[in-house]
Amino acid sequence: MESYALLIAATLSAGTVLAIAALGLLINEKAGIVNLGAEGMLLCAAIAGFATVVHTGSDLMGFAAGIGAGALLAAVFGVLVIWLNTNQYATGLALSLFGAGFSAFAGIKYVQEKLPARPQFSVPVLGDIPLVGPALFRQHPMVYLVIALMAFLVWFLYRSRAGLVLRSVGESPESAHALGYPVRRIRFAAVVAGGALCGLAGAYISVIYTPLWVEGMIAGKGWIALALTTFATWRPARVLLGSYLFGGVTMLQFYFQAAGVDVPSQFLIMLPYLATIAVLALISRNPAWLRVNMPASLGKPFYPGS
Repeated sequence: MESYALLIAATLSAGTVLAIAALGLLINEKAGIVNLGAEGMLLCAAIAGFATVVHTGSDLMGFAAGIGAGALLAAVFGVLVIWLNTNQYATGLALSLFGAGFSAFAGIKYVQEKLPARPQFSVPVLGDIPLVGPALFRQHPMVYLVIALMAFLVWFLYRSRAGLVLRSVGESPESAHALGYPVRRIRFAAVVAGGALCGLAGAYISVIYTPLWVEGMIAGKGWIALALTTFATWRPARVLLGSYLFGGVTMLQFYFQAAGVDVPSQFLIMLPYLATIAVLALISRNPAWLRVNMPASLGKPFYPGS
């Protein structure tokens, strides 16, 4: 039973990484912008956060550095695709490639660095409950904050005026512009907010989840987060549930190895990516259902003068 508790705890931690990034990308896509540069932003934020903690010893400063790195890269992306009308998909891929190369270069001297000892967190009283405590209530505060973030986004997108405006920009930017809303500035704000969350996810990975820096350590999590928005049909609560599902699939490889299951390690490593492909293939079988849930202007440029 203890092994199951550890598996659940690891699933929540792994799912948190994906959820933070995916919720950020969800904000982008609700405004009609597709950012394929998530992998690059996560990598740059990871090295920014890790290097900051190495020099300051403060996790909060590391998170702030990651948020800043993600927001800065997203701002550059936003200027290119929103004001200069570059292709969203090509620009996102360029950002992802840039992030991979720049983080590898910037992180050369940090490969052997070690962070200070990580504090152990536990919810008072609840953390001492047998089995349930280790599984649910001995997590880093970020695990619980991402649940609060999901609830806030549900309220923001579907209960607030600002959320309604954001969704209207994603559905019909021409109509929103005709009503006097600054479509480009709204989209830019959404892109920067999404980038900041991707940056937070990157810093969380290098500072808390796997407290070290290794070139390419994001290992496709940015792409999985991007796929999660489609998997969740652009709904925040489904994004969170999907993140835990994929986090559990990721952790299964370690559980099977510890249990002595005779499965090639290469196959276990492929599990989360195979699951991503399988889910997207199943969803794509019903394009009409996707069109109903997908923001109508997703990936389409907006020209105010047209």
